[in-house]
Amino acid sequence: NAGEGSAGIYVRGGGPDQNLILLDDAVVYNSGHLFGFFSVFNSDAIKNVSLIKGGMPAQYGGRLSSVLDISMKEGNNKKIQIDGGIGLIASRLSIQGPMDKKQKSSFIISVRRTYIDALSKPFINKQSAFAGSGYFFYDLNAKINYKFNDKDRLYLSGYFGRDVFDFVNGQRSLDVKIPWGNSTGTIRWNHVFNKKLFANTSAVYNDYQFSFQALQSNFQVKLSSGIRDYNLKQDFDYYPGWNHKIKFGAAYTFHQFTPSVVTGRQDSIVFNPLSAQVKYAHETGVYFQDDWEIGPKLQINTGLRYSEFRQVGPFSEYTTDANGNRIDSIVYGKTDLVKSYGGLEPRLTARYSVNDSTSFKFSVTRNLQYIHLVSNSGSTLPTEIWVPSTYKVKPQISWLYAMGIFKNFKNNMLEASMEIYYKSMDNQIEYKEGYTPNSLDDVENSFVFGKGWSYGAEWYLNKTKGRLTGWVGYTLSWTWRKFAALNDGNQYPAKFDRRNDVSAVAMFQLNKKWKLSATFIYGTGNAVTLPERFYLVDGNLTQEYSKINQYRLPSYHRLDLAAIYSPVPKKIRKWKSEWVFSIFNAYGRQNPYFIYFDNSGSINSGSIQIQAKQVSIFPLIPSVTWNFKF
Repeated sequence: NAGEGSAGIYVRGGGPDQNLILLDDAVVYNSGHLFGFFSVFNSDAIKNVSLIKGGMPAQYGGRLSSVLDISMKEGNNKKIQIDGGIGLIASRLSIQGPMDKKQKSSFIISVRRTYIDALSKPFINKQSAFAGSGYFFYDLNAKINYKFNDKDRLYLSGYFGRDVFDFVNGQRSLDVKIPWGNSTGTIRWNHVFNKKLFANTSAVYNDYQFSFQALQSNFQVKLSSGIRDYNLKQDFDYYPGWNHKIKFGAAYTFHQFTPSVVTGRQDSIVFNPLSAQVKYAHETGVYFQDDWEIGPKLQINTGLRYSEFRQVGPFSEYTTDANGNRIDSIVYGKTDLVKSYGGLEPRLTARYSVNDSTSFKFSVTRNLQYIHLVSNSGSTLPTEIWVPSTYKVKPQISWLYAMGIFKNFKNNMLEASMEIYYKSMDNQIEYKEGYTPNSLDDVENSFVFGKGWSYGAEWYLNKTKGRLTGWVGYTLSWTWRKFAALNDGNQYPAKFDRRNDVSAVAMFQLNKKWKLSATFIYGTGNAVTLPERFYLVDGNLTQEYSKINQYRLPSYHRLDLAAIYSPVPKKIRKWKSEWVFSIFNAYGRQNPYFIYFDNSGSINSGSIQIQAKQVSIFPLIPSVTWNFKF
């Protein structure tokens, strides 16, 4: 993962925005609650999860690094089933069952909420300056499906989730509210033409919004950003033979991007700048892929995708002078073309089986990405903004090469693999040096562009059978960036450069009632830029920073433990339950969230002292949850 307090994941040197995360075909732009402590995906509502980090099939597009494809449960069409859990931090409840007696339709509704805010209130002194502050999140998953006949079935699914953070400082009359979250909706029609040809038609809506609202005395300010998509998708599956599958289709998405829009009010004066423009774009893609087992040893998946991205109006393009003042403009009306990009994305994956237990795999893919997540910090916070490709911002382009050997041992009890990869990335985006947010200017004027590349090796060993199961994974990798306008044009490690990454998971069935588990993760600390020298200039303290990402945060590591107690139910019982006892960060590692520099003493007396301090947010956290099912 991306580290302490981050909801993002890094895959083979790619940033969090380079992962295509789908929930029933709907794109999810922010995948974490509570700064990454919880996933937005409620496991009670999830049917299947598929991660593709190598040769991405041609049916997927719009991202450089990986695909995380998640499908929701369709509901029990035979009987009512209730699942849930009551815990110290969060509780959840799922209800599923048939919608008619003929078992042609079913539904599932799953809800979840934390109540950290409610639990903490009794322990906060009402006279405290921060009384009234709190945090909580909630989410809802719902899905229904209806089978018209043996050839037609309709699915409707949706997700809605929000994080809400309130900060109150009574002494300063300051009230801050920060809500953010995702909304998705999917309608999918599945049609069977015959035994060889199938079709899926989908209409998808997804929306991600972030808001920052602050009120102090008679002054109010609000910052908002987000992205909203409307998507149509048509896929066909054709099976010429048992060993041959052809898939083809097309997709269209209408994007609406809201950049960081700042509005404010003081008394009767309203501040509403016109410079922050909502941007609109059309994204289309068509693809064809062929998955063919040529013989008992060789399987090849070839594919070709063509994608296009068109920025359209309403939009105003400004010409500025050397000082950044606007001196002229070009105004584009609604639907007028501002800028277009497009290109071919070939894909090839091959597998050669030496025998029943050993195989070699090779893949090469070219990907285009037209939307970008831009950050001015080293962590993945919801304050980051999504921006489209425009007349100034070009699409990201990557070539990924991967090759590996995969082998099973002891009648498939052990699975082992070793894979190497190399990825090149063009048109990467960073903020220019010395950037400071300015609500009166288009954020695109603060971007600089360069290239990146990453390479590494991954080892994996998984034990799938027996009382003790689990896996160990290790990755050795390098990720670099090079920008002509940054770091004197010299290459530097990307903030998601992770030299060493280790994960180990063990699960042990102690007896019929008790199951134990442990998870350990380790990662090289994120690359950061820190001040190296401090000066007094005209009585003011100023800083001189190091070269970009020259330093490292302390390494990230953590051990999580859990024990599950499942009472053996009596036969007459229609319900089951279990107790989950868990400890997050069992040895209390203070992993770094960020580092800041504090000063004490006086400048005038020459007694000033500067000290680097680390902020950590997730200490040892014990938890007890009672799960039930009936």
